[in-house]
Amino acid sequence: MFAIVPGTAGSPELPNLPTSRTDLSAEDLARVTAITRPTTDFSKPEQFEPMQGGAGTSRKRINQDAFSQSSANLTFEEEGTFKLGNGLFRKLWVSSPSSTQASDGLGPLFNARACQSCHLKDGRGHPPEGNADATSMFFRLARQAETEEEKQALADRKVLNFPDPVYGGQLQDLAVPGLAGEGRMTISYEEIPVRLADGTALSLRKPAYGLTDLASGPLDAGTTLSPRVTPQMIGLGLVEQIHPADILAKADPDDRNGDGISGRPSIVRDELSGELTLGRFGWKAQTPSIRQQSADAFAGDIGISTPEVPKHWGDCTEAEKECLALPNGVQERLGAVEAPPPVMDLVTFYSQNLAVPVRRDVGNADVLAGKKVFYELGCASCHTPKFVTRRDAPNKAQAFQLIWPYSDFLLHDLGEGLADGQTVGDASGTEWRTPPLWGIGLTKRVNGHTFFLHDGRARNLTEAILWHGGEAQKARDSFAALAGREREALVKFLESL
Repeated sequence: MFAIVPGTAGSPELPNLPTSRTDLSAEDLARVTAITRPTTDFSKPEQFEPMQGGAGTSRKRINQDAFSQSSANLTFEEEGTFKLGNGLFRKLWVSSPSSTQASDGLGPLFNARACQSCHLKDGRGHPPEGNADATSMFFRLARQAETEEEKQALADRKVLNFPDPVYGGQLQDLAVPGLAGEGRMTISYEEIPVRLADGTALSLRKPAYGLTDLASGPLDAGTTLSPRVTPQMIGLGLVEQIHPADILAKADPDDRNGDGISGRPSIVRDELSGELTLGRFGWKAQTPSIRQQSADAFAGDIGISTPEVPKHWGDCTEAEKECLALPNGVQERLGAVEAPPPVMDLVTFYSQNLAVPVRRDVGNADVLAGKKVFYELGCASCHTPKFVTRRDAPNKAQAFQLIWPYSDFLLHDLGEGLADGQTVGDASGTEWRTPPLWGIGLTKRVNGHTFFLHDGRARNLTEAILWHGGEAQKARDSFAALAGREREALVKFLESL
């Protein structure tokens, strides 16, 4: 069990998060403990294993829309709310002023005109390949604290890090008419040969990142670039309802059990309540809720203000005076922000209720063999197979569901090979949140590619595994030592998720 301990010097005490399931009776707790216990029988599928998202699992035909289905256990009225949210998620925002008054406010600097433009088919983004399309991948910009005041703000968890003084927290490569985008990313790759134990020769591509066409001069000398592809959207509402105690129980920051795995929780300040809580969304677990994640994306990606992040000019900084001089899209009759509360309610509900697709081939002999390899290599130490969500979840659709996300939602050091050098709250420059694996096998079907990891450098699942280092080095090396048939079985298991 993870013990809540004081933070760094000058920081507040970490929150008194529950370390036991406060929502369950003793009988329910016994049931949950039994059903979530790691399996030791790989001769057949586990009970309920095909239903990755519990009762909300989508059993509709697997096609390009596999990530865009609503939770199967929504009510008729909720299904209507979901469809309205879907419309807003796809909505194209326009620059101000405009005759379409409920749709203006875009930018002035932005990365996309709609949520769906980044989250393609509600799925996984990709690096620009063969053209200049970087819509589903962008750079996070951040620098370390420089003054005592900034250091204290970090210690108090009032901020996650500090933006570039000119370009802000995110590089926007697009702009409304009359304004230039901030710049463009450049990527070059170096092929790194890898030879596995059985003699198989492979190659990993190591990216190098840069910027060109910067509109306002160079970045601050201390600013780091962190490339991020947009993650898939499925199952987010279920992740939100995993009890904090179950995530904290997986943490072992001092590696007391000596297994080499030392996952840490990301403790962040909830910008809506002001309280310290558990971060569980984003590549570095920097966001505590779907609503906050949505508001941050509206501001950073599209330049739209919300009640949660009332930035009418998005990520424009004081140094970008031409940007701040342009009109915004606030309509007094609709409220004080460009996306008023009803918009946020609908987009949040939609994001909370995108269903996880049903598993395929769970009884296939190769899939079962690959699942056994997954456990034997220690992959399940970070990619925790299953949880049971809170009994007291605010929406019945997410309450008391057995789910199979294959993530512990903790921060892990994956080594220098995957490091971005950017600190985000509790996450260091080598740490990343364990990404959920459910749906990973449908990436090709939904998004037409197989680019994985935070920057899409891996061109397939094998490359993604071979990039693992740090805490995952032992598992990675064990994978590289497998016979070809065992490696293929593991990949087939992952493709069934």
